[in-house]
Amino acid sequence: MMVEQITDKDEKRRIARLVLEDLTEWFEVAENREKFISESAGQPFLAAREGGEYAGFLCLKETGKDTVELAVIGVLKEFHRRGLGRELVDAAKRIAREKGYSFMQVKTVQMGMYEDYDRTNRFYLACGFKEFELMKDFWDEKNPCQIYVMSL
Repeated sequence: MMVEQITDKDEKRRIARLVLEDLTEWFEVAENREKFISESAGQPFLAAREGGEYAGFLCLKETGKDTVELAVIGVLKEFHRRGLGRELVDAAKRIAREKGYSFMQVKTVQMGMYEDYDRTNRFYLACGFKEFELMKDFWDEKNPCQIYVMSL
């Protein structure tokens, strides 16, 4: 497995589409998927290759002078539980530190709402993120927003 930084905007969109369209359990609203794909072109973008093929990606987004957000991450379902997500997060942490950020945050649906998102929450906690704030009305009442943060 290899993680690389992608700079070509079309390639970013292609990889993001490939992965997000495989993950409709998490990215079920087509309009939101398209927004992630479109925004990925202008963000720092890391991609994981497995066997020469792209299998996952991660985008970062500055949210403050000292803070970067893990804006979106996805790994093709056939590659889940193989360490690709962890490798992407580790590479993102290195890049964020190099760029001078002190904190990384990520937003997801609160634990206990949906099984798929419970797996996502456990993944972020295993990567070292800590609970920061729960915003019940950030998205909507069926999807309370859990914000995690980590010190870099």
